[in-house]
Amino acid sequence: MNPNNNRKYPHRRSIRYKGYDNSSEGVYFVTLVTKHHEHLFGKIENGEMVLNQFGRIVREEWFKTAILRPNIELNEDEFVVMPNHIHGIIWITEKLKEIAYNGHGTGDLQVARTNSSDSIRPKGPLSNSIGAIIGGFKAAATKRINSLRGTYSQEVWLRNYYEHIIESEREYFNIANYIHDNPENWGINDEYYSLW
Repeated sequence: MNPNNNRKYPHRRSIRYKGYDNSSEGVYFVTLVTKHHEHLFGKIENGEMVLNQFGRIVREEWFKTAILRPNIELNEDEFVVMPNHIHGIIWITEKLKEIAYNGHGTGDLQVARTNSSDSIRPKGPLSNSIGAIIGGFKAAATKRINSLRGTYSQEVWLRNYYEHIIESEREYFNIANYIHDNPENWGINDEYYSLW
C-alpha cells in the first residue's frame, strides 16, 4: 500500500521534538541491520521482497510489539523487511499513561528502583523508550531465529541501530515513501543504510 493514498497525517498524535527523552510520545524512524550485513531474511525478486522463514519471524515479532506494548502503534505500510536490514516507523502514544492512571498502576513510566536510594537506577534503556522497544524486539526475533537454526547464542543484529525523530508531516511522508519503495530501490545507494 502506498503511504500517499489519501492518507492523513493529522489523525496521528503530535510529533516529538528534539530534547525530549525517547520514551516520550512521538514518531520515530528506525533501521536495524543484521550482524556482518548477512542476508538472513530473504531476497529481492523483481523489485519485491520475498521473505524466508527468518524474515517472516522478524515481521511477526515487529507487529507483536504493538500487541505487547499498549503505548505503541505500528502500521503495515510503515515497515519493510529487507535481505539484511529492516526499516520501520514507531508511534509512541499516551495510551500507557492513560492505562496507568485508570487504576492499573501509578502512572510512573520510569524504570523501577532496585533499592531505597533515589540516585541509583538500574542499567539499560528506560522502560518504554525506543531502546527498550528495540531491545525487546531484537531479543524475541533472535531467540526464535536461533531456535529455528539450532544456534542458541548466535547474534542476528548489529549492536546499535539508527533512530531518527520525525518532526514534520513532510518528513513523515518522505520516510514512509522511502520505506515503501525500499525493495524497488535495492542496490541503489540507500542513505539510511549506508550509515552502517
